[in-house]
Amino acid sequence: MCGLCCKLFLINLSEEEYKSGRYKVILKHEMVKEFSEAKKYGLNLLAQKEDGSCIYLQNNSCSIHEWRPKVCRGFFCSSKSKKYEGMREMVERSKLFLKTKNRAKISQR
Repeated sequence: MCGLCCKLFLINLSEEEYKSGRYKVILKHEMVKEFSEAKKYGLNLLAQKEDGSCIYLQNNSCSIHEWRPKVCRGFFCSSKSKKYEGMREMVERSKLFLKTKNRAKISQR
């Protein structure tokens, strides 16, 4: 597992996950009671670090792997599901970019 998806995508928590209070979200707002309203304003998004990566990504590994959100459990870079096609393409483009960037750094030495 490379952890790229944890650096590229915002994670929408399901209603059950959001209401559980188990996950850190981008912004907690006491005035928003209904999940539909929280979702409308993006309050159900998993919190991120300053660099934009998932708050739970530690050393390119998921620190909550055992209880990670459903959407994280469903996506793998090798997933053949049509619904993840765009995400897989983004991960592959990012891998290619990073590989090219690393080669450029090495050749500059």
